[in-house]
Amino acid sequence: MDMTTNMTIQLTIDCANPQLMVDFWGEALGYVPEPPPAGHASWRAYWQDMGVPEEELPPGAGDLPESIIDPDGRGPRIWFQQVPEPKTLKNRWHFDLKVGGGQGVPMATRVARVGAAAERLTARGALILAIHNEPAMGHYAIAMQDPEGNEFDVV
Repeated sequence: MDMTTNMTIQLTIDCANPQLMVDFWGEALGYVPEPPPAGHASWRAYWQDMGVPEEELPPGAGDLPESIIDPDGRGPRIWFQQVPEPKTLKNRWHFDLKVGGGQGVPMATRVARVGAAAERLTARGALILAIHNEPAMGHYAIAMQDPEGNEFDVV
Protein backbone atom coordinates (compact mmCIF):
# COMPACT_ATOMS: atom_id res chain seq x y z
CA MET A 1 0.00 0.00 0.00
CA ASP A 2 1.33 3.45 -0.95
CA MET A 3 1.55 5.44 2.29
CA THR A 4 1.32 8.76 0.44
CA THR A 5 -2.11 8.05 -1.03
CA ASN A 6 -3.99 9.58 1.91
CA MET A 7 -1.19 11.77 3.21
CA THR A 8 -1.71 15.46 3.88
CA ILE A 9 0.95 17.95 4.90
CA GLN A 10 1.03 20.28 7.87
CA LEU A 11 3.83 22.77 8.33
CA THR A 12 4.46 23.48 12.03
CA ILE A 13 6.29 26.71 12.85
CA ASP A 14 7.53 27.37 16.38
CA CYS A 15 6.84 30.93 17.52
CA ALA A 16 6.27 33.17 20.53
CA ASN A 17 2.99 34.74 19.40
CA PRO A 18 0.71 32.47 17.32
CA GLN A 19 -1.96 35.13 16.73
CA LEU A 20 0.62 37.57 15.33
CA MET A 21 1.88 34.86 12.99
CA VAL A 22 -1.64 33.81 11.95
CA ASP A 23 -2.39 37.41 11.04
CA PHE A 24 0.89 38.00 9.18
CA TRP A 25 1.15 34.71 7.28
CA GLY A 26 -2.58 34.61 6.55
CA GLU A 27 -2.13 37.93 4.77
CA ALA A 28 1.16 36.93 3.12
CA LEU A 29 -0.14 33.62 1.75
CA GLY A 30 -3.82 34.44 1.18
CA TYR A 31 -4.77 31.87 3.84
CA VAL A 32 -7.52 32.15 6.45
CA PRO A 33 -7.57 31.30 10.17
CA GLU A 34 -8.67 27.71 10.67
CA PRO A 35 -11.92 27.47 12.63
CA PRO A 36 -12.09 24.98 15.50
CA PRO A 37 -13.59 21.56 14.80
CA ALA A 38 -17.39 21.37 14.71
CA GLY A 39 -19.01 21.38 18.13
CA HIS A 40 -16.18 23.31 19.81
CA ALA A 41 -16.17 27.03 20.58
CA SER A 42 -12.36 27.20 20.35
CA TRP A 43 -9.29 25.11 19.67
CA ARG A 44 -8.59 25.20 23.41
CA ALA A 45 -12.00 23.60 24.09
CA TYR A 46 -11.24 20.97 21.45
CA TRP A 47 -7.81 20.21 22.96
CA GLN A 48 -9.34 19.97 26.45
CA ASP A 49 -11.98 17.54 25.13
CA MET A 50 -9.14 15.50 23.58
CA GLY A 51 -7.50 15.23 27.01
CA VAL A 52 -4.57 17.64 26.58
CA PRO A 53 -3.40 18.42 30.15
CA GLU A 54 -3.84 22.03 31.33
CA GLU A 55 -0.10 22.30 32.04
CA GLU A 56 0.51 21.83 28.30
CA LEU A 57 -1.81 24.70 27.41
CA PRO A 58 -0.19 28.09 28.04
CA PRO A 59 -2.55 30.94 29.00
CA GLY A 60 -4.53 31.93 25.92
CA ALA A 61 -3.44 28.90 23.87
CA GLY A 62 -6.19 27.96 21.45
CA ASP A 63 -8.53 30.77 22.48
CA LEU A 64 -7.99 32.19 18.97
CA PRO A 65 -6.99 30.15 15.91
CA GLU A 66 -3.30 29.20 15.85
CA SER A 67 -3.38 27.66 12.39
CA ILE A 68 -4.16 28.85 8.88
CA ILE A 69 -5.51 27.02 5.88
CA ASP A 70 -5.67 27.62 2.15
CA PRO A 71 -9.30 28.58 1.43
CA ASP A 72 -9.02 26.74 -1.91
CA GLY A 73 -7.69 23.58 -0.24
CA ARG A 74 -4.52 23.42 -2.37
CA GLY A 75 -1.78 24.32 0.13
CA PRO A 76 -0.82 22.71 3.41
CA ARG A 77 -2.24 23.59 6.81
CA ILE A 78 0.18 25.76 8.79
CA TRP A 79 0.18 25.57 12.59
CA PHE A 80 2.00 28.18 14.67
CA GLN A 81 3.03 26.34 17.81
CA GLN A 82 3.78 28.55 20.80
CA VAL A 83 7.15 27.79 22.36
CA PRO A 84 8.98 29.57 25.19
CA GLU A 85 12.39 29.93 23.53
CA PRO A 86 13.09 32.69 20.96
CA LYS A 87 14.40 32.15 17.45
CA THR A 88 18.20 32.33 17.58
CA LEU A 89 19.61 31.12 14.23
CA LYS A 90 19.04 31.60 10.53
CA ASN A 91 16.28 29.47 9.02
CA ARG A 92 17.30 26.27 7.26
CA TRP A 93 14.22 26.64 5.03
CA HIS A 94 12.12 29.58 3.90
CA PHE A 95 9.07 30.54 1.89
CA ASP A 96 9.47 32.01 -1.59
CA LEU A 97 6.36 34.11 -2.28
CA LYS A 98 6.28 34.03 -6.08
CA VAL A 99 4.25 37.12 -6.92
CA GLY A 100 6.28 38.45 -9.89
CA GLY A 101 4.91 36.08 -12.51
CA GLY A 102 8.12 34.40 -13.62
CA GLN A 103 10.52 34.84 -16.52
CA GLY A 104 7.72 35.31 -19.07
CA VAL A 105 6.68 38.60 -17.45
CA PRO A 106 8.62 41.80 -18.29
CA MET A 107 11.19 42.69 -15.60
CA ALA A 108 9.60 46.09 -14.91
CA THR A 109 6.27 44.40 -14.16
CA ARG A 110 7.91 41.80 -11.92
CA VAL A 111 9.82 44.51 -10.02
CA ALA A 112 6.57 46.45 -9.47
CA ARG A 113 4.69 43.35 -8.29
CA VAL A 114 7.47 42.27 -5.92
CA GLY A 115 7.81 45.81 -4.58
CA ALA A 116 4.07 46.14 -3.96
CA ALA A 117 3.98 42.81 -2.09
CA ALA A 118 7.02 43.78 0.01
CA GLU A 119 5.42 47.13 0.85
CA ARG A 120 2.17 45.41 1.90
CA LEU A 121 4.10 42.98 4.13
CA THR A 122 6.28 45.65 5.74
CA ALA A 123 3.04 47.39 6.72
CA ARG A 124 2.16 44.14 8.53
CA GLY A 125 5.45 43.99 10.44
CA ALA A 126 7.97 42.45 8.03
CA LEU A 127 11.49 43.84 7.54
CA ILE A 128 13.41 44.09 4.29
CA LEU A 129 16.83 42.41 4.58
CA ALA A 130 18.16 42.77 1.03
CA ILE A 131 17.13 43.51 -2.53
CA HIS A 132 18.51 41.09 -5.11
CA ASN A 133 18.46 42.92 -8.44
CA GLU A 134 20.28 40.87 -11.07
CA PRO A 135 18.91 41.93 -14.47
CA ALA A 136 21.58 40.02 -16.42
CA MET A 137 20.20 36.83 -14.86
CA GLY A 138 16.57 37.97 -15.16
CA HIS A 139 16.25 37.83 -11.37
CA TYR A 140 14.65 40.25 -8.94
CA ALA A 141 13.74 39.37 -5.34
CA ILE A 142 13.45 40.95 -1.94
CA ALA A 143 14.73 39.03 1.10
CA MET A 144 12.59 39.74 4.17
CA GLN A 145 11.89 38.72 7.78
CA ASP A 146 8.44 38.13 9.28
CA PRO A 147 7.52 39.78 12.62
CA GLU A 148 9.36 37.04 14.58
CA GLY A 149 12.51 37.10 12.45
CA ASN A 150 11.88 34.15 10.09
CA GLU A 151 13.41 34.75 6.68
CA PHE A 152 11.45 34.59 3.41
CA ASP A 153 11.79 35.93 -0.13
CA VAL A 154 9.36 37.79 -2.33
CA VAL A 155 10.16 36.89 -5.95
